[in-house]
Amino acid sequence: MTEAELLPIRTALDAGDFARAQELLAGLPSAPPSPDLLELRAQAAYGAGDLEGTLAAYGELYHLHLEDDRAHEAAFAAVMVGMYLMMDTGLMATVRAWLSRAERLVADAPNSPVWAWLAAVQTYERLMCGDMPGTGQWARQAMEGGKKHGLVPPSIIGQVALARVRIHDGDLDEGLSALDDVAVELSAGNLDPLTTGQMWCELICAMQWIGQHDRAEEWTEAMERWRQGAAFGGLHGRCRVHQAEIMRLRGPCDAAEQEALRACEELRPWMRREYGWPLTELGNARLRKGDFAGAEEAFLAAHQNAWLPQPGLALLRLAQGRVDEALAMIKSALEHPFDVPSKERPPTGGLQRAPLREAQVVISLAAGDDDGARTAAADLAEIAQMYRSRTLQNSALASKGRLALHDGRESEAIRLLSEAVMEWVSLRMPFEAATLRLVLAPAYRAAGDDKAAELELDAACRALEDLNAAPWVELARQQVLETPSRPDTGPEHCAFYRDGDTRTVTFGGTTFRLKDLKGMRYLERLLAEPGREFHVLDLVAVERGALPVGSSSETPRNDMQCGLDVFDSKAREAYRQRLAETEEDIAEAEANNDFHRAELARADRQFLVDELRRGVGLNGRARSVGNGVERARTSATRSLRYALERIARHHSRLGEHLERTIRTGTYFAYEPDPRAPVNWKT
Repeated sequence: MTEAELLPIRTALDAGDFARAQELLAGLPSAPPSPDLLELRAQAAYGAGDLEGTLAAYGELYHLHLEDDRAHEAAFAAVMVGMYLMMDTGLMATVRAWLSRAERLVADAPNSPVWAWLAAVQTYERLMCGDMPGTGQWARQAMEGGKKHGLVPPSIIGQVALARVRIHDGDLDEGLSALDDVAVELSAGNLDPLTTGQMWCELICAMQWIGQHDRAEEWTEAMERWRQGAAFGGLHGRCRVHQAEIMRLRGPCDAAEQEALRACEELRPWMRREYGWPLTELGNARLRKGDFAGAEEAFLAAHQNAWLPQPGLALLRLAQGRVDEALAMIKSALEHPFDVPSKERPPTGGLQRAPLREAQVVISLAAGDDDGARTAAADLAEIAQMYRSRTLQNSALASKGRLALHDGRESEAIRLLSEAVMEWVSLRMPFEAATLRLVLAPAYRAAGDDKAAELELDAACRALEDLNAAPWVELARQQVLETPSRPDTGPEHCAFYRDGDTRTVTFGGTTFRLKDLKGMRYLERLLAEPGREFHVLDLVAVERGALPVGSSSETPRNDMQCGLDVFDSKAREAYRQRLAETEEDIAEAEANNDFHRAELARADRQFLVDELRRGVGLNGRARSVGNGVERARTSATRSLRYALERIARHHSRLGEHLERTIRTGTYFAYEPDPRAPVNWKT
C-alpha cells in the first residue's frame, strides 16, 4: 500500500471525518494489511464508535510485528491494546495481560521509548485499582521516559496521575499547582485530541473528588469548548457526564437529567464496568427533581452494572420512608468499599468515605442510630480538615448542626446551621441550602421562634419550587410543620373498592365515587399489600385474570423469550477474548505469588462470565430478550398515572399521598410512610 493511497485516509482522520476514513479504507483494493494500514483502521474505528474494531486492529498489528520479528513495534501495539482497554472497559486483568506481553518484548531494552508509553498505561491501571504508591512510581517513570524521548502525552499523563496521588494523600497545594500547569497546556492546544480529552476528564474528576466545584465547573466549560468539533470516541459522553454533574449542583435539574440521558446513550457502546457512573449521575439528577421512580430506575440499573450507586440510592430510600433499608445500605457501602476499577471516583481513603459519611449522618439520625451519626460526623470533620475543601468543610459543619439540634442544643444548632446555609448559598449549591433550611426551621421552632421557623420553611419551599423539585416541597411541609394523622388511635382506615364499573374511595374522612379504570385495578392490587413489590408482568397478568392472585413472580414469562440478541456474535467473541486474556493475567499473577493481583483478575473474570451467561443460552446459542417487559412497563405506568390524575382531581390530598408512595418501573409497589400507616379496604 503506497503512501499516496493512504494520504486521503490520513487527511480524513486529521479532519475528524471518521466515517469518510472508514469509507476510504473499505474501498482499498484487497491486499495483505500493512502496519500503517492497520494503525489507520484502529484510529478510524475508534473515532467512528467501534471499540472492538480498534482492539482487533491493534491486536492484528501486534501479531504482524511478532511474525516479522519487530519486537519493539509489537510491544508498542500491545501497549495500545492495553491503553484502549484501560480507557473504556475497566477490565484491568486484560490490560495487565497485554502490558505483560509488551514488557517481555522490551525487557532487554530499558532505553526503548515503548517504556514511556507502557509506564503511562501502567500508571492508570494502578490508579484505577486503588494502588496509590504504585501509581506514583509508574507516573514518575512515564514523566521521565516522556521527557527523555520527547514524547509529550506519556509525560502529561504521568504528571496528572502524580498530581492526583498527591491530592489523595493530602498534599493539595502541590497537586493543584501541577494540575493548573496541565490545564494551561491543554488550553494551548499542544496535545493530540485523544490525550487532550482524556486529561480534561482527569482534571475534572480530580476536582470532583475534593468538592472544588468552582474549578471543576471552569474546567468543564473548557472541555466543553474543546469538545465541539474535536472530541471523538467516548469523550463526548464523558464530557456530558461532567456537564450533568455541574448542572445538578447549580440547578434546576431538568437540563442535568437530559444531559445525563444523552451521556448514557453515547457511553453505552464504550463503557463496560464503568457504565454505572453515568447511570448514577442520572439517578442523582432525578432524585433532586423529586422523580423518585425515575431515580430508582437509574440507580438500580447502575447497580446491575456492578456499580455502587451510593449514597444516592440510600437517600432515595430515606425519602421514600424506608429508613431501615436506607441505614442498612449506607452501612454496607462503608463496610464494603467500592472496588470496581475507576478513575471517576476516589479509589480509597477519606475522599471515598466523605459522601457516604455525610449521608450517614442524615440517615442515622432519622433511624435513631445516634452512635452511627456521631461516628460519621467525626470522621467527616477529620476528612474535611485534611483536604481543606469548602464543600467538605461545610458538609461537616452542617452535620455538626444536625447533631446539635438532635441533642437539644437549639441555640448552637441555629448558629451552625445558619452558617452552613449561607455557605451553601455562597458556593452556589441551592438544593443543599434549601434542604438544610428544612433542618434550620425545626431548630427555630424548638427554640420557640415560630416566625423564624416559618420564614426558613418558606425560603426552602420557594427555592425548591424554583428548582422544579415540587415533590420535595410537599415532603418539606409535612416533615417540618405537620404530624402524622391520629398518632394515638392507630392507622387511618380508608377504602378503595369496585362496584361494577364504579370505584368508591374513602380517604381522610371524605368519600367520593368515580368511574373505574384499568389503572385503578393496578392500584387496588398495590394498596392491598403495602410494601410488596409486583413485577410489572405479574401485575398486568393479574389484572387480565391470567394468573391467580399470589402466584409467584418467578413464573416463567413467555413474552420475555423472544426479541433481539443480548449480544451480537462480534460482541460475544470479544467477551470470550477478554476472558482468555483475563485467564492469562490470573496465571501470571499466581506464578509470581501476587495474590492481590490474582484476586483483582478473578473479579474481572466473574464479571465477564456473568455477562456471557446473560448473553448466551444453552449450547452456546445466543440468548435473546424481548421488549415485552418494556412495553408492559410503559403501558402499566401510563394507565396507573392516568388513574392517579383522575383521583387527584377529586381529592388533592389523596393524590399527593399516592404520588409520594406509589413506585413504578419494572417493579411496582405501594410504600406508605411507616410512621403514618394507612389501612385500605379493597
